[in-house]
Amino acid sequence: MTDFAHLRRRMVEEDLRARGVRDYSVLRAMGTVPREAFVPEGLRARAYDDSPLPIGDGQTISQPYIVAFMVEALAPAGDDKALEVGSGSGYAAAVLASICREVYAIERIERLAVTGADALDKLHIRNVHVRYDDGSQGWADAAPFDVIMVSAGAPSVPETLRAQLAIGGRMVIPLGAGPRVQELVRITRKSQHEYIREDLADVRFVPLIGREGWGLEAL
Repeated sequence: MTDFAHLRRRMVEEDLRARGVRDYSVLRAMGTVPREAFVPEGLRARAYDDSPLPIGDGQTISQPYIVAFMVEALAPAGDDKALEVGSGSGYAAAVLASICREVYAIERIERLAVTGADALDKLHIRNVHVRYDDGSQGWADAAPFDVIMVSAGAPSVPETLRAQLAIGGRMVIPLGAGPRVQELVRITRKSQHEYIREDLADVRFVPLIGREGWGLEAL
């Protein structure tokens, strides 16, 4: 029988802490959330490989280091309200939920939205709300958000998401001229009309499909 707890501890030490992730709340969340619950059954033995894994419908669950890197870049706090765009199987939403007060997660593929919500429910994670919808349009009814994590690559920052960011809030989003290779960017909202952009790392995400993302031809 696979010792997932041991693999999880090793992941935190070798793939996260050793590569520079330092935020205690992020390391604690990554060491607590069972990634094996969010991957297809046939891939569970590989759940703690530091690599993306397929979850069906042409989508992937991001590698653990990238999830930790993105969450640390958001600097979430315990009273924060978070939005995740492109929630896939629900893993990153579960990590955010271990730190934030509430998480709103949007997934454009209905099957993944349903299975992701089911995985969260089985783990008794009650502070995540999942919606099947166009993530590039955000979740207006729940805005503003203290942190927004976009887990798909966009051609530019969707103005709707920018507007749903609280003053002082942070967004991390992969941006690129092509749908498959991007720069991970942090956007910080300083005031009603002032935003600061910081480039963080080269990344590779599936494309953000939607009204303010890529069209279906990018698939």
